[in-house]
Amino acid sequence: MKRIFLALAILVLASLACSAVSSGTSNPPTLPTQPSNQNAPTLVPQNSSGQVLFQDDFSDSNSGWPADADTDKSASYTADNQYLLQAFSTKQDVWAHPGQSFGDVRVEVDATKSSGPEDNSFGLVCRFVDNDNFYFFVVSSDGYQAIGKYQAGQFSYLSADKMQSTSNVKSGTATNHLRADCIGSTLTLYINGQQTSSVTDSSFSTGDVGVIVGTFDTPNVGILFDNFVVYKP
Repeated sequence: MKRIFLALAILVLASLACSAVSSGTSNPPTLPTQPSNQNAPTLVPQNSSGQVLFQDDFSDSNSGWPADADTDKSASYTADNQYLLQAFSTKQDVWAHPGQSFGDVRVEVDATKSSGPEDNSFGLVCRFVDNDNFYFFVVSSDGYQAIGKYQAGQFSYLSADKMQSTSNVKSGTATNHLRADCIGSTLTLYINGQQTSSVTDSSFSTGDVGVIVGTFDTPNVGILFDNFVVYKP
């Protein structure tokens, strides 16, 4: 059974800062990150539609995502042109974003578990205002999914009071294609081409996009991301 809350201690890894927040602690330390590069190599998934607003196949380590690590978390570009986001502690969320800003978007990515338990969470972020305010769309390798948000630093699910079971997730180290639509006040999650959840919420209208990884009771979750594309709906 999935926990109602993903994390009691929230670990944040953002494109402009790498910070740790626990029990309301403020003013976290800032660490250096990769510079933004709008001319990074790109790859558009097949069967896509709509105007491409941003894309990254992670073949250029200067394309704008953070690359840093400490004892709790790590973000890095891999030698085989993927982006690896890792959460080393239990009950932890780690997220990263490239420093963009959009309104209505359709965000897609390929995600593959590289390490850790099936009892995990990983997915997409949209309308990232800051580390305390954004929407997330997550799945777990053992077949659960949810849409939720952080608002004023408070975590909540929007699609249900906890992550819900789904048969659309491929388990183990199989690659899952995830899609998050943030259009007006409607938020929709697609898993491997199948619509899985849809909710309405008007808390945030613009912001960055990104990826997120989380742990529950077992640490050391690593997720590889590839073919990240943002479309105009």
